[in-house]
Amino acid sequence: MIEDRRIELQPGLVFDVSVAGAPDSPLVLMLHGFAVSRHLYDAQVPALGAAGFLAVAPNQRGYSIGARPDPAQFANYDIELLIGDALALASAVGHGDRRFHLVGHDWGGSLAWDIAARWPDRLASLTMLSRPHPAAFARALAEDPEQPQRSKHHKAFQDPGAASVLLENDAEWIRTRHAANGVPAGASANHLAVLGSPPAMEAALAWYRARGKVYREIGPVTVPTLYIWGDADDTVGRMAAESTADFVDAPYRFEVLAGVGHYAADQMPDRVAALMIDHLRQHSA
Repeated sequence: MIEDRRIELQPGLVFDVSVAGAPDSPLVLMLHGFAVSRHLYDAQVPALGAAGFLAVAPNQRGYSIGARPDPAQFANYDIELLIGDALALASAVGHGDRRFHLVGHDWGGSLAWDIAARWPDRLASLTMLSRPHPAAFARALAEDPEQPQRSKHHKAFQDPGAASVLLENDAEWIRTRHAANGVPAGASANHLAVLGSPPAMEAALAWYRARGKVYREIGPVTVPTLYIWGDADDTVGRMAAESTADFVDAPYRFEVLAGVGHYAADQMPDRVAALMIDHLRQHSA
């Protein structure tokens, strides 16, 4: 069963968090990406809790209404602050500086790759959903003629009117994209309950606007890594996914889910949970 919590890191930063599992169990921190929310992990959080882990999935900065600094000030959504939120949440649930397991999807995956590269001693394992290693992504942008087209929304989200476009006609763009990637209608509704207002959407887009056009570079990671990629992902092509192996200098497992899109945790919840649990059990915290 999922417990809903509100965790305050400091005044103005209160996060809505899904939690399952005993407080003293090994921590699994689960970071969502764009166009979804903590509800991406609604199936995996209780499964991990039942498997003997403390699963924690927050609505991240801007997605949590209590942690939504002014999105017009892009510096409020600098990647260093986003990473700081994640590390602080790991401490706030009672794990201090102990090692933990990290899961990331999409933008949450970008944070997770960065954390794994810079603080490998903090992590027992890394689980990645969709998002390739940044160096593999850069290679694909340069060498795969399809990858720039798959990533064109990154530029579109810089437009000042992007939030209105995404939310018009009852968030038709979001709902259509979710459906095309196999997200059930009920799951899509849960995400839009978090993201479907102008303030929330502006804050979510501030992640892209704070980054601008420059992608952050990191070196190979040395954390045991599970990478789950759906071969129907509309944003990540095969070259970027397969090249990720070149940038993990640690035990590495690459799982391809046939016919699965960008949001594997929503589309194949039981399979994703089983893969996660197997990976976590192999790499003790």
